[in-house]
Amino acid sequence: MATIIANNIISPLGFTTEANYEAVIKGKTALCHYDSIEGVPFPFTAALFSEEQKNTLLIEGYTMFESLAIHSIKSALSNCTILIDKRTALIISSTKSNVELLGNKGEADNVVNPGVAARKIAQAIGICTMPIVVCNACISGVSAIILGERLLKLELYDHIIVCGVDRQSPFIISGFYSLKALSEEPCKPFDIERIGLNLGESAATIILSRTLKEDKNLWHIRKGATRNDAFHITNPSPQGDGCYESIMSVTRNIDINSLALINAHGTATMYNDQMEAKAIKRAGLSHLSVNALKGYFGHTMGTAGILETILTMHSIDKGIVLGTKGFEEIGVSGGINVHSNNILTQKSNFIKIISGFGGCNAAIHLSHEEKTDLKFNVLNMNVAHKLYLTPRILEVDNVKQEIETKSNTLNWLYKNKIGNYPKYYKMDGLARLGFIASEIILTQENQERFIRNEKRAVILFNKSGTIHADKEYLETISDTDNYFPSPSEFVYTLPNIVNGEIAIRNGYCGETCFYILPEKNTEIITRILQASFLDENIETILAGWIEYHSDENFETEMYIINK
Repeated sequence: MATIIANNIISPLGFTTEANYEAVIKGKTALCHYDSIEGVPFPFTAALFSEEQKNTLLIEGYTMFESLAIHSIKSALSNCTILIDKRTALIISSTKSNVELLGNKGEADNVVNPGVAARKIAQAIGICTMPIVVCNACISGVSAIILGERLLKLELYDHIIVCGVDRQSPFIISGFYSLKALSEEPCKPFDIERIGLNLGESAATIILSRTLKEDKNLWHIRKGATRNDAFHITNPSPQGDGCYESIMSVTRNIDINSLALINAHGTATMYNDQMEAKAIKRAGLSHLSVNALKGYFGHTMGTAGILETILTMHSIDKGIVLGTKGFEEIGVSGGINVHSNNILTQKSNFIKIISGFGGCNAAIHLSHEEKTDLKFNVLNMNVAHKLYLTPRILEVDNVKQEIETKSNTLNWLYKNKIGNYPKYYKMDGLARLGFIASEIILTQENQERFIRNEKRAVILFNKSGTIHADKEYLETISDTDNYFPSPSEFVYTLPNIVNGEIAIRNGYCGETCFYILPEKNTEIITRILQASFLDENIETILAGWIEYHSDENFETEMYIINK
């Protein structure tokens, strides 16, 4: 069992969980209106740290991103007693890490690498094991919690520190602006007048322990699940398929009347809120209280799933279901029970749901009730097929082919081996590489394709993220006199979009996730894949190490792995 033994929230509302809770219970919000900031030539509303707060938080020798994580983790550690050793792991959840430093004079590209930042954070707090970065768009925080719970269940670690952190910058703000997702006014989750989201920045940490505690006040991760819509890389499924499936997975075999609430993603965008409402209704949970916390903190991206989980735990401990700030009149179908005021509860279970670009959705069930887990042995995995691809070599199931072409290798492979998916030309380099590799290896299965498949997961790794796509998008916003942020280029700066493209192409509705490591490590990759198989729904994984720098510099190893 994964028990939460300590936590922390750092946001513009305060630097501890207690300070943030007290601000929220009083109805305070961190959202402020900005006419513009350097690099953002348009008005917007967001929850940003003040200059005074940043000066307090910045640690010499570290970036603000790294400083936030270090402060949050150390604060959480001060509230518990654990021995940090080789049985302790660090999982960082983030969407874009230090991307604000991209293109700064004197800064190497390496500074924006999430794996490099994670290693610095690990060293600062004394972690000696390799850190793992979950880069799974907006569901990164919940994905990280799920991974931590599974790794503990496999008894691979005794303690896991899960920290979500993201900063806001012209890179991120302009990207959501390009998607027409931002609201200039404070957001209104689930409201009839909602017009978009506000962004926010924060750090949040939970410390998970495998050791069974006899303290009935502690929270436990009972179950988590991730499901893909396989519908669209930015728009959620109209019927909320992935969200519904993830909810059903974590509520199976529990008394739904024991749930105090569903803490929703509630971005206040037109499609997300409607999708969540439909999914909740389909799951038969419309009678439960539903709340969203974006009106207090904005959308904190990689932090959101962790911050909102912690605050919900804290409020339920006080016997309160927090109201949804900004909500006045229901504006979604499904008849869900959203309220603007705080209400009382005596229940001690809840569900956290979240969704993100790339079609990914996740849910976790948390409870004060202890549950003795069955002992899980490390799973044996069967590699059914394998592929290795570089600009000059294609090797599939030990059959090696030299690639001799003067043209772009990926385009050449597409034209000669696939050639029937025009969307390919809209993808960035990483997505093209993943798409080509998956198309080739999947032909080895001799199975019917392009039908809904809930049993297959798509789990990918690399060490460089999407630095190539980041640079291309940065060009679209580098000149405020010639300002044209590209929505298509921005979306592909999220590494997990390659998972989404593969899922959409093939109808894969199982788990999808992208992980970034400081360096390739077979042992860590194997542990994560074993952990993914703990989802009883997953029978097979399309897995790969997928590194793309340019059309002349890429490498991928891809595998089809079965239980």
